[in-house]
Amino acid sequence: MEPQMDMQQLFAAAQQMQEQLMNAQQALADAEVTGTAGGGLVKATVNGQGELLDLSIQPAAVDTDDAEETARTIADLVLAAVRDAYRAAEDLQQQQMGPFAAAMQGGGIPGMPGGLDLPSGLDLSGLGIGGPEPKPPQHPEPGDEGKPET
Repeated sequence: MEPQMDMQQLFAAAQQMQEQLMNAQQALADAEVTGTAGGGLVKATVNGQGELLDLSIQPAAVDTDDAEETARTIADLVLAAVRDAYRAAEDLQQQQMGPFAAAMQGGGIPGMPGGLDLPSGLDLSGLGIGGPEPKPPQHPEPGDEGKPET
């Protein structure tokens, strides 16, 4: 039978987990991922939190003989590149935050020998952990607004 962990150890583990969580969140804010479309004609860069940081369109994407078709094509390529970048950001979020979600759903606190299964009803939300699982940020995908109706 495993010895019971005392409250001081529990709070130390919770504090350590909170620090790891804050570090992971900062790493996401600092990380940049790029999505591309059209074989690299359009590139969208977002941070790990899904904020659009940069958008580049290569001159080769522009057909000067058909401005209307070029505008539609570029709009489609921009949407595809931004969506690709958002997918990459979501993958990065899963990699960074996945262990914390597992710990809060009964997987234990990372780094604890044998894990630490928190008793149900124990609310550590005042320490920045536990409580209801935070919802992932909602990133509105560019919609059809501004597109000409066909």
